[in-house]
Amino acid sequence: MIEILEPSQLPRAREVGALVAEILQSLKSRSAVGVNLLDIDRWAESMIKEAGALSCYVDYAPSFGRGPFGHYICTSVNDAVLHGLPFDYAIADGDLVSLDLAVSLGGVVADSAISFVVGDTQPAESLALITATERALAAGIAVAGPGVRIGDISHAIGTTLAEAGYTVNTEFGGHGVGSTMHQDPHISNTGRPGRGYKLRPGLLLALEPWIMADTDKLVTDADGWTLRSATGSRTAHSEHTIAVTSDGVEIMTLPEV
Repeated sequence: MIEILEPSQLPRAREVGALVAEILQSLKSRSAVGVNLLDIDRWAESMIKEAGALSCYVDYAPSFGRGPFGHYICTSVNDAVLHGLPFDYAIADGDLVSLDLAVSLGGVVADSAISFVVGDTQPAESLALITATERALAAGIAVAGPGVRIGDISHAIGTTLAEAGYTVNTEFGGHGVGSTMHQDPHISNTGRPGRGYKLRPGLLLALEPWIMADTDKLVTDADGWTLRSATGSRTAHSEHTIAVTSDGVEIMTLPEV
């Protein structure tokens, strides 16, 4: 299903997008060496409930996971890249952490992810991975707008990642959002321009480039959820929810400066 928001719903999309961005930045600031992933999950739960919002993850049980997920945020560390199930782990100096959060407020969903390195040790490889996903995300957003094809976005993302020296896994990618978290259209992180669904004003899209340092192969953790690089290499993930408008796009999950 492809859902198009009415103009009256756009303020609510901005509200939930701002909430997701605020929670992620708060969690990032609190993610110090020694902090437990389960603490991050509890903090996310508290902020979501305090805002009168709903988690998109707690009861989420898709075919690719061992559901329900049962937590409020995805916490992926080092070689984990997607759907990281929070567990009893204390963040170490130099760990690369990715946080992915989707929340519903007033019947509209926003979805966003950030990656960052914790502590004084800042490995160059980890920083390069994060930068590549952020640049790819910016490239995808830059070409989006009414009349643009999904393939144009995929091509912009994939070209940016390839130029940075990374291969792209196409099993998971971006997607539409609206009243639910995962909707059509699917947005691969690589593709051919001029192909696919033509964007219309009112469409909400979650664009999410993610990469692994030396592979495009995933393995599923024993928890049934966490996806890791097949080689154990480090990973990164960046995501924004955007709204297609009559004259371009608006980023819903951009944090306040």
